[in-house]
Amino acid sequence: MIEDLKPYPETRDSGLAWLGEIPAHWTVSRIKTVLREKDRRSQNGEGTLLSLTRVRGLIPHKDMTSKMHSAKTLAGYKTYHAGEIVMNRMQAWSGMFGTGEFNGLVSPDYAVFEVLGGHSARLVLERLRSPDLVEQFALESKGIGSGFNRLYTDRFGSIAISLPPPEEQAAIARFLAWATNRLDRAIRAKRRIIALLNEQKKAIIHRAVTRGLDPSVPLKDSGVPWLGEIPEHWEVRKLGTLFCLQGSGTTPSGERYYGGSINWVMSGDLNDEIVSTTKRTVQAVALEFYSALKLYPPGSLVIAMYGATIGKTGILGKHACTNQACCVLAHQACGAKETFLQLAVHAAKPHLVSEAYGGGQPNINAEVIRALRIGLPPANEQQLILQSINSSTHQLRTAIVRLERKIALLLEYRTRLIADVVTGKLDVREAAAGLPEEAGSLDMAEHNEDIGELEPDQDEESELR
Repeated sequence: MIEDLKPYPETRDSGLAWLGEIPAHWTVSRIKTVLREKDRRSQNGEGTLLSLTRVRGLIPHKDMTSKMHSAKTLAGYKTYHAGEIVMNRMQAWSGMFGTGEFNGLVSPDYAVFEVLGGHSARLVLERLRSPDLVEQFALESKGIGSGFNRLYTDRFGSIAISLPPPEEQAAIARFLAWATNRLDRAIRAKRRIIALLNEQKKAIIHRAVTRGLDPSVPLKDSGVPWLGEIPEHWEVRKLGTLFCLQGSGTTPSGERYYGGSINWVMSGDLNDEIVSTTKRTVQAVALEFYSALKLYPPGSLVIAMYGATIGKTGILGKHACTNQACCVLAHQACGAKETFLQLAVHAAKPHLVSEAYGGGQPNINAEVIRALRIGLPPANEQQLILQSINSSTHQLRTAIVRLERKIALLLEYRTRLIADVVTGKLDVREAAAGLPEEAGSLDMAEHNEDIGELEPDQDEESELR
């Protein structure tokens, strides 16, 4: 059905160069005629705190993270009613809009809008996220530096938006719910297969780096509860004794320190593999100004210490510095291969998690990592174990890469389909009319599962302080 969609039979010039051709019966109006800002403030701070995510929309903060928000009181926060649309002013240029099913409270820096004139909130929301409008939001956002630009209501309201009649909006929203449900189920199914393949790969690695390759070799008690018995000829070493350079990093304050040529590793950059690129980079001046920001050499082992990423690892593929959430071990002194040590730490991840302390976001510290005891075979056996792991997991890794590529294509297709439908490039009226009755609503239990990057609002933490 999706493959059979065609353009609208009649179109007209919208009168705006950036908007181009639209279906002949669609209207072009200002956003302020479709959305009205509601600035209601909580007097007592009572209510559910809601957080804005890119995929799940507006959800209870506790469902997004176990980390407690840092605001002492929610008095003065804006009240939100289910079905309204929320805009993060500082991220409007990246399409950060959402709606939710719960009444609650949102950051004072968010803008809350009531949907007017019988328009479909789902359709309007998707239209606000479409690339042509997001580009206009970026142009109209004002401030200092791209990371601090805000889109104020007067500028937002004056931007044009093209929409079909309300009855057609309902049909489009119904079709999108059906189509995205189908795509999301396919994505979830592939993610479940990847999870199973990763578990199989993890089991192979765990056995190899804790027991070796020869099942007949005599064993001894390692004296380490998480490790159990190890080959009799292996050593038990604390991880910290295998490196002579150990440290962490920090987070520079101010955009002027970022955007340089030096990789700056955050825990989110760690994926138990080689780290050659990072989401953010820093300027050389950052290293000069911040003494805690050190440059570590290629081959350094990086281990995450905070929250859900505890125990994730990476080996630096080039010189880099890190933030404070990473522990770095460099310049090994005993000849142990970084890759073997990385896999050994990966096998110890459940133990590291059990050592975490703290409330909302439990952490470990560098002392816990340095004190981690692992089984260490002779250097020649390390090489044999790595070769065996590489051979044994090759097909699993190939299958995972293939599935991840398919997921990326499905996500790309999902994004493009939504944009083409809500901007009037594809006519779904006939397709929507032929859908079964139950296709008109989202399966929210399934929709709330991860089908992409469930990224919380990047500025939420600072706004909650």
